Amino acid sequence: MKGFVFFTLLLLMAAFVGASEAPSPFPLAQVRLLESPFKAAQDRDLAYLMSLQPERLLAPFLREAGLEPESSPYGNWESSGLDGHIGGHYLTALSLAFASTGEQKYRTRLDQVIGQLYAAQKANGNGYLGGVPGGDTMWQRVAKGEIEADLFSLNQKWVPWYNLHKTYAGLRDAYLLGGNAQALEMLKKLGEWTLSLTQQLSESQIQTMLYTEHGGMNEVFADYYTITGDKKYLALAYAFSEKRILNPLLRHEDALSGLHANTQIPKAVGFARIAQANDDRELRDAAVFFWNTVVKERSVAIGGNSTREHFHDKHDFSSMIDEVQGPETCNTYNMLKLTALLYEMGGEREFVEFYERALYNHILSSQHPDTGGLVYFTPMRPQHYRVYSQVNTAMWCCVGSGLENHLKYGEFIYAQQGDALFVNLFIPSRLEWTEKNVILRQENRIPDEERTRLVFEKGGNLTLNIRIPGWTEGVPEVRINGKRVEVSSSDGYVTITREWRDGDTVTIELPMQTRVEQLPDGSPYFAVLHGPVVLSAPVDPRPNENLQFFADDSRMGHVASGALCPTYEAPMFVTENRDIVEKFKRVPGDKLKFEAPELIGNTLAPLELVPFFRVHDTRYMLYWQLTSKSELKAIKSAQKADETARMKLAEQTVDWVAVGQQQPEAEHDFKGKGTEAGVHRGRHWRHASGWFSYALTNPKGEAQQLRLTLSKEDSGRRFKILLNGYVIDTYTTKHYDAPGFYQLDYPIPETIRDNPVIEFRIEALPNSMAGGLYEVRLLKGPGK
Repeated sequence: MKGFVFFTLLLLMAAFVGASEAPSPFPLAQVRLLESPFKAAQDRDLAYLMSLQPERLLAPFLREAGLEPESSPYGNWESSGLDGHIGGHYLTALSLAFASTGEQKYRTRLDQVIGQLYAAQKANGNGYLGGVPGGDTMWQRVAKGEIEADLFSLNQKWVPWYNLHKTYAGLRDAYLLGGNAQALEMLKKLGEWTLSLTQQLSESQIQTMLYTEHGGMNEVFADYYTITGDKKYLALAYAFSEKRILNPLLRHEDALSGLHANTQIPKAVGFARIAQANDDRELRDAAVFFWNTVVKERSVAIGGNSTREHFHDKHDFSSMIDEVQGPETCNTYNMLKLTALLYEMGGEREFVEFYERALYNHILSSQHPDTGGLVYFTPMRPQHYRVYSQVNTAMWCCVGSGLENHLKYGEFIYAQQGDALFVNLFIPSRLEWTEKNVILRQENRIPDEERTRLVFEKGGNLTLNIRIPGWTEGVPEVRINGKRVEVSSSDGYVTITREWRDGDTVTIELPMQTRVEQLPDGSPYFAVLHGPVVLSAPVDPRPNENLQFFADDSRMGHVASGALCPTYEAPMFVTENRDIVEKFKRVPGDKLKFEAPELIGNTLAPLELVPFFRVHDTRYMLYWQLTSKSELKAIKSAQKADETARMKLAEQTVDWVAVGQQQPEAEHDFKGKGTEAGVHRGRHWRHASGWFSYALTNPKGEAQQLRLTLSKEDSGRRFKILLNGYVIDTYTTKHYDAPGFYQLDYPIPETIRDNPVIEFRIEALPNSMAGGLYEVRLLKGPGK
């Protein structure tokens, strides 16, 4: 089996003409994790994976094929329109589990799941396989060119191509990683269905369809081309590359602000995959520009990006501090896929540096250390916290990608290029380089110790390249069999060429530097890092509060919705001397801990900083505001005034919709006709030549007031405003001399104030436009 998997993967990698110019990571089947935080995370994920009930994950596929499911489907997102998306991830995760461990039980379950999906595909009769509710009718409309596309709905279905992408990728991985030949047969049939579905569509129709989130469909079609050699799939990969996103990247323009972040990242992964499959230098250049923009200008210290799932203005990271919906784990999952592809095409060390940072600080930290529960949002807001999934309740996108994340830690540790072996990551592991008959074992306790040890269980004549990480300084000290040796370095790697004998040991010292990093926009917030890890301080500003760290099965249960701690009450770095790194002192002991009592102010209790991946079930500090003692009082006063107003509005709010943003609109049952969304002055909007509506929740019957936010620049637009069918106003937007935003407040009719759900609807009058609307709120009392 190992030979089959490795040979197949080699074929994929060799498809890129320039593949020999860069190192190639080893297949997972040749790497085994050893005891470490990564191995512990993998083991927890394996248990979580096997706790899921396959019959419930398969239910949407069987239902849509007209077959009787053995069990009811899971709830949450799996029963609210995205039915089947976790099932696709499940195929990939089982395949990764088998490749990463070699244990037959994962292959056995994979084969069983594939068998049932095969029955569903056969019952469909046309090659189709998916769990999209009512998908057959919807896809028939698409084939006819009847396409209604919004940011998150295609023909009134929730991101069906995104959903289906998980099935395509799952079948691909079941074949390539799991060695399941039936999956290849199914993959080909699903590919033929796609070709048939799209054969009558024009380029314009496909591009319209791609306005809706569609995952990495261009990526899987490039994979199909590589697997089958059929150029029709390469053409399909290009056709499914959205020009609205690609063209600015080709021109090296950053047009990402305001866009839903994880909608765009898989597209860039697809650009890179097409470039790899077809030696397309332009697409590779576009993907590299995207990577540089996101990593170097739009990411925070843990390697994550975006707030409320969207790319904010890269010159204003204030929402990163204010919002509780911080970087999304799915984003980093996809950024790591993009990083790995770009590394395979170029081998640049900066790709490894980012991969390591995101792996240690976002991915490793996104799993609960006891239950294996998975995290959606990781807030950067001072003194907030995270919530974790539970096996049978949470079925978010970050559960699906999270199942994969912790099963592929071995994929980037080592790479090879001819007779050269590259050690990229310092993760304890064992490599079997079967083609060279070489076995290498890596042992360390990083980040608690500052060295790694490489042992050749089976040697050979090769060049060993060990990365010199950016978090150390100079060329590290190297010892071979206990004897210090002089080594050369090249392109950021220590290079040693020799005949390695069985038992030879290489020890490399990796002295770790403590450093701080400012938010990319230059605002006075800093994160603290030591070596490869970001440090964080657990805090307890509200003793005896009853925070819920595990999500329920509600639509937005993945958001840590507990009380906000005011930022002016958060611990800060308070000093007159801006050279603050020297103030951090390591606390004696086996585990990495730091303290800085002379620096950390605005707190009653002393704090310790530890690696963020070890901080769980607590509020925490990741970014710290830097100020001086003389400025502290004024800063707290200004922040208090600002936050008091915002928190008062939050307390007054019964429900609200961030208009034009994917998850808030999906949560509020968005419907509409003739509607568009976009971004203006950094805020999301929606308008319509027809109408659109939201279902607002009023569980305690507290709503008394409706508040709408509009732009002062949309004058002369005429529309009706309705609540539960009652017309409460026919409004014409006014002319304002200055740009900006304003609010409209309306009393809610007494007859509907007690309704648990209040439908808000806005309708354009003839020859006019409804909106643009930026925010909708239900308030408990008169707005202030």
